[in-house]
Amino acid sequence: MNEGLLIFPLPDHRLTHSLPCSPVRTCACTCRPYNGRMSRSRPVGLLLFLLTVILYAQVRNHDFVNYDDPLYVTENAWVQAGLTDAGVRWAFTTWHASNWHPITWLSHMLDVEWFGVQPGASHLVNVLLHAINSVLLFLLLKRMTGAHWRSALVASLFAWHPLHVESVAWISERKDVLSTLFWLLTLWCYTTWVREKGRRDFWLALLFFAIGLMAKPMLVTLPCVLLLLDAWPLDRWRFAPASGGRPQRLPPAGSPGDAKNVRQLFAEKWPFFLLTLASCVITFLAQRGQAVQTVEQVPVGERLANAIVAVTGYLRKMVWPIDLSIFYPLHRDHRLWPTLLALLGLFAISAGAWKARRTRPYLLVGWLWFLGTLVPVIGLVQVGGQAMADRYTYIPLIGLFIGIAWGGRDLVLRWHSPRPWVAATAGAALAACATLTWIQQSYWRDSVTLFTHALAVSRENAVSHINLGIALEKEGRREEALQHYLEALRLEPNRPQVHGNLGNVLDAMGRFEEAVAQYQEALRLRPGVAPVYNNLGLAYAAQGRMEEAVSNYLEAIRLQPGDAPPHFFMGNARLKQGRISEAIAAYRETLRRDPGHPKALNQLARILAADPDETVRNGPEAVRLARRAAELTGGRQPIVLDTLAMALAESGRYVEARQSASDALQLLQAIGETNDAALVLQRLQLYEGGKPFREKRVAGGVSPPPP
Repeated sequence: MNEGLLIFPLPDHRLTHSLPCSPVRTCACTCRPYNGRMSRSRPVGLLLFLLTVILYAQVRNHDFVNYDDPLYVTENAWVQAGLTDAGVRWAFTTWHASNWHPITWLSHMLDVEWFGVQPGASHLVNVLLHAINSVLLFLLLKRMTGAHWRSALVASLFAWHPLHVESVAWISERKDVLSTLFWLLTLWCYTTWVREKGRRDFWLALLFFAIGLMAKPMLVTLPCVLLLLDAWPLDRWRFAPASGGRPQRLPPAGSPGDAKNVRQLFAEKWPFFLLTLASCVITFLAQRGQAVQTVEQVPVGERLANAIVAVTGYLRKMVWPIDLSIFYPLHRDHRLWPTLLALLGLFAISAGAWKARRTRPYLLVGWLWFLGTLVPVIGLVQVGGQAMADRYTYIPLIGLFIGIAWGGRDLVLRWHSPRPWVAATAGAALAACATLTWIQQSYWRDSVTLFTHALAVSRENAVSHINLGIALEKEGRREEALQHYLEALRLEPNRPQVHGNLGNVLDAMGRFEEAVAQYQEALRLRPGVAPVYNNLGLAYAAQGRMEEAVSNYLEAIRLQPGDAPPHFFMGNARLKQGRISEAIAAYRETLRRDPGHPKALNQLARILAADPDETVRNGPEAVRLARRAAELTGGRQPIVLDTLAMALAESGRYVEARQSASDALQLLQAIGETNDAALVLQRLQLYEGGKPFREKRVAGGVSPPPP
């Protein structure tokens, strides 16, 4: 063999095995001929699946978190509607959340369709997908290499490593576990095509790749991984000269071990590269102007420095997985010498892997797998404000795990280590991973726990301060939330979200003038944000400055004409001004955009049931609207039951009106709302006397619920 033409020769079989022999071929290596049987794989695969599910079982009791979960599920009306024709069209045509991943949207819709909006069910779907991925990875490596226990070790590390907790325990990261399923199916079909020459398998691989890209575009590096697998373990990067010294004519693709031409290996994958190009263009368009940071915001030098530090950080966390956080802020204070040392370390690893490419090609393949699959998320195109993320390692770590498993076996053979010691070492490492994974999951229980932990293990983390503040504010702990917002403001004074959140908590605390100032600053830093105009309008309304409130609602409507909230707020403002016809029109406009808006249903029903103007009242419509509001709120909202009683009384159905008013009264007494209970009791007495309730005032007679 002409060694000058040899790029990836067959490895030294005294140290490792290459591609298992086919049933009709023999080789000089010590491995057994591969016969395709997977009898030993079934119990190992089943055990791996069960242990993975058990390890992650605690997430069934975890809640949604306030980081991305509202975008994906809890505040996404399309997802909460379940799987509908309109929802499917939306999934394939939207760039919501700065991404185009329709398969991910459809999976969340299926969750709601099957289980409702239940965090436990969505968590368990993630766990099942992760467990399936782990088993599929084991079977794939076993099929490609014939190495049973090494494949099992790689799959176990993948299944139980703490760095993968984020991808599994975070509902919004469904895209990780889902896209990886199709990544592995693509590799499986590709391997089948290489071995069996079936064109159907090639097109199946291409189909799975396309579906995977529609779940998460990070899969764009898959064609390059296919080329790596061609080198090892598929042994397709070999050149055999003909008798005249010239390369032989290539046989049809699919004969393992036969001579292959590099040009053909690239050419056969052009459909995969075409899909990669299309996905890159779509992703750039989806993220442009929203998530992608400009060069002025994050200069190229800082991006390169962060990429180097991030790669070494991933290596460190793989070996010593502690202090894991949902968010690692992008710092601009990278010191020169530590960055250069990190770069030298990466070069040293790369040089070592390259030097060992002839005898241990899996080291170079695994290392390039790790580096290559990180390229889309390493920060060269900076998306968001994070320096790195645990979820980004979900696929890349497979390459390192392959190097560890196969390299470890070489060391065992070289050192003649006793098998019990080897098994004990591997078992201890897996047990340590599983233990840390169990602990890491516990931090994902809820938003307060998650971001409290993030602040404990990271520094100057404005995003975690903001999200912890939101979680605390939701629990009514406003003073604590305010302190976290102020700390976030200290760290990032020019972040519009901080000012907006500060305005929200100050408004809730009754500090309206300060809230107005914060909203105005948020709009100065980022003009044209409709929700901030809504909030500014609410702060003005709380001070009685109705015309200023209305002008902000109108601006919000101009910016997002399809949104329901500004129309609802407009109705409340007009109602307080006594402009009933305009209030009714605004509420109807709200319901046209959002037919399931319970507050708008309740407000409109209340006007139609109890307004002093006879020309306004409409008992039957009021009953219909109030019943719908009661259904949407589960029949447990006193104000809705009170409105339903008014509507029933207006329609002359006093027996039902008394029952509904009695239910409202009981709920108010149970929660200690004595003033409201007294008012409902007065209305109940009217119904018992066969009289409907009438508002005594037009202006403000129908009090809107808190916004």
